[in-house]
Amino acid sequence: MRPITTAVTLLGRSVNSTLEFVGGMGYLLYDAAAAVQRGLFGKRGRRLGWQNLWAQMVRVGVRAIPIVSLVVWCIGSILSLQMVPELRKYGATSRVADIISIAMFRELGPLVSAIVLTGFAGASIAAEMGTMVVSEEIEALEAHAISPIRFLVMPRVLATTVMMVCLAVVGDIMGVFGGMLTCRLFVGIDMRQYLGLTFDAVGLKDFITGLFKAAVFGSIISGMACYLGLRVTGGAQGVGVATTRTVVLTIVALIFVDLLFTAVFFFLGI
Repeated sequence: MRPITTAVTLLGRSVNSTLEFVGGMGYLLYDAAAAVQRGLFGKRGRRLGWQNLWAQMVRVGVRAIPIVSLVVWCIGSILSLQMVPELRKYGATSRVADIISIAMFRELGPLVSAIVLTGFAGASIAAEMGTMVVSEEIEALEAHAISPIRFLVMPRVLATTVMMVCLAVVGDIMGVFGGMLTCRLFVGIDMRQYLGLTFDAVGLKDFITGLFKAAVFGSIISGMACYLGLRVTGGAQGVGVATTRTVVLTIVALIFVDLLFTAVFFFLGI
């Protein structure tokens, strides 16, 4: 009976810690969303700090454009090289444009961009917030009646969410062009034909679906980074642990949420 009791206890603790983590992050994102609403429509003293927000958008998104473009471009090229030999067996080589475009706009563009942004910005946000906790800067803000949620969390969550949508669009375009250039160089498919097939295959719902996923992914990245960063304990070592946990847990969460959305969209026929 003891092994069974131990297993049940460990399972209960795991479920409890998971629910506590999800609930805590959800509450943090709710507070951040409320801060955005107050900043947009509230009193003058609570207006959004546009300069701080813009700085976060540049830091989180603009600087990530080159690496996101390179990674998604390479993935588009890899998919082309892998699929063309198989499609050639059935005389459907040109269909590679359809497959790559749909895969990019609905799945790979948002997901790969989010994973890259997790390593680029998520880890940075977690380390920054954790360092502020360790150096007692958070307590100093609270002592001056400044909300850490409004001053620190909200700009990062909003900037990451907005820029994640922009990066998804960049990823979609670069993935399609990566596949197109590869097909032109190694297969001989005309670029105009490739683009024509792409526009025929991709509908507005595919584009909107990808952007919706990207917005959710952005909030997950920033939410988990801020939440884990604000819970740092144990000094510099704790900052390192929080940064590592942020990257690992965020990537797992992104893939799981993407699977969940894909299943829901499949059953809804979207």
